[in-house]
Amino acid sequence: MPEWLQAGGWGLLGGAALVVGAAVAWFVPVPAKVVATVMAFGSGVLISALAFDLAQEAADTGGLVPTVGAFLAGAVVYLAANLVLARRGARYRKRSGDQQPSEAEQGGSGAAIAIGALLDGVPESVVLGVGLLGGRGVSTAVVAAVVISNVPEGLSSVAGMKRAGRSAGYVFGVWGAIAVLSAAAAAVGYLALGSASPQVVAAITALAAGAILTMIADTMIPEAFERTQLYTGLVTTLGFLVAFTVSRLGG
Repeated sequence: MPEWLQAGGWGLLGGAALVVGAAVAWFVPVPAKVVATVMAFGSGVLISALAFDLAQEAADTGGLVPTVGAFLAGAVVYLAANLVLARRGARYRKRSGDQQPSEAEQGGSGAAIAIGALLDGVPESVVLGVGLLGGRGVSTAVVAAVVISNVPEGLSSVAGMKRAGRSAGYVFGVWGAIAVLSAAAAAVGYLALGSASPQVVAAITALAAGAILTMIADTMIPEAFERTQLYTGLVTTLGFLVAFTVSRLGG
């Protein structure tokens, strides 16, 4: 199988986890505290993968200063895009409560939420696609982090969408499209960077990692803390340790 197609497959796997979470939230009344607990755990898993699989590898390949610069640039780009979307109704797109506005309350919020969900997923997909460059396999820890974190993301966001009166067509249309676009982003990332130098690949990896960390702090941890309160730190730490252990055993 061509490696660009493999990259697309890994991206599709990450996007499919969002669809699974969305389906569970739509058909099963999952308690908000359960969603928040899994969200906190997923945050810890992602943070570990960023630190030990993405940022460290980027620094080893591209150097510390370029990695720091690209990581910060990714955070700034994500923040800028998120600020624009927040003004259009997508600020609480991962909240499971009644914070999401309905279309009647804020026109265009449905589109903004959909774009925001895509914004959250693309950096993860690019990371999965880039991981195959140079004959490397995709990191088990990174794949696990994306899948484990995406299920509660889909759960929480769709629970909020349902409360806001979004239709099933809208909900599954959004997440189905994001799964397909995640696959495309991973495949395009692989194809676009296939002839790039290791330093450029390292910079792109750091850029995506900076965006992912900003997404965790802006959208995932607030939802987790709202429901789990003082237990958020402990659950996040457990997620971090599980991912760290997987990374060490896989290495």
